[in-house]
Amino acid sequence: MSAAQGRPKQARAPSGGQRSTRSGQRGGSCFVRAVAVLSALLLGPVTALAQAPAVPEATREHALVRMVRQDCGSCHGMRLTGGLGPALTREALADVPLESLAAVIYHGRPGTPMPPWKAMLSEPEARWIAQRLLQGFPEEMAKAP
Repeated sequence: MSAAQGRPKQARAPSGGQRSTRSGQRGGSCFVRAVAVLSALLLGPVTALAQAPAVPEATREHALVRMVRQDCGSCHGMRLTGGLGPALTREALADVPLESLAAVIYHGRPGTPMPPWKAMLSEPEARWIAQRLLQGFPEEMAKAP
């Protein structure tokens, strides 16, 4: 039967199976896009934090270990057990979050003798050093003869 025979015409759903909003606009794709953008903004930093720090090449790793032992050791003690600055041993840093330690290494502590090392290090290198300090920093490697 047709509408002319007394039967009302049924409303059709919008194409693509999307529901219409009250204003008659299609809201499905906008909603999905908004969720995707918000997820990227909110979860992007979380996934970046969960990633392991980049491991430097062997030559750079050796230079970073030497820098920590020599340069950091001048204030934190040659064995990193404390001096002008606090101890940097695994035990002393047990309650310090990795990102906080990496930020202090990279940006320093304004108003204290702790300088920023961003002129000498990249952020991934500062994070690598922080991770190594939390694990127990390695001894300086002996030079090959």
